[in-house]
Amino acid sequence: MPHVEPGSFLTLHYRLTGPDGRDLINTFGTQPATLSLGGGELSPAIEQRLIGLEEGTHTVIELAAGEAFGPRQPEMVQWVARKLLDELGDPHERYAVGDVVQFPTPDGLGSYAGAVREVREDGAVLFDFNHPLAGQPVRFEVQIIGVL
Repeated sequence: MPHVEPGSFLTLHYRLTGPDGRDLINTFGTQPATLSLGGGELSPAIEQRLIGLEEGTHTVIELAAGEAFGPRQPEMVQWVARKLLDELGDPHERYAVGDVVQFPTPDGLGSYAGAVREVREDGAVLFDFNHPLAGQPVRFEVQIIGVL
């Protein structure tokens, strides 16, 4: 049977749960996922744990707090002035706590997200650019269907 190696193309079912045990992603019962290991679709820590698994394996991987998506970084929580938000997007946009906003990367080729934590009267918005699961333990259940 084939084993997962760096660069393998995988067909798999997986379930990712956070510390509260609720499903964040769950492909069991639906279409399986297909991905290329090393393509950035899973965190590097999860990908590393998949290497060596045999096709047909069904297992659970427990990752300690911060292992899957890194530690929470206080410097990744930043105030963004309303003027800059207007320049980057729609000047009529209203932001609310819990909103997730996409920002363009400096080169304009990609994007990154920030979650709204607070909105001031002057329109400035406090964004948290940490991954939502940064600093959290996660559970990753996987069933390897195919390895190419």
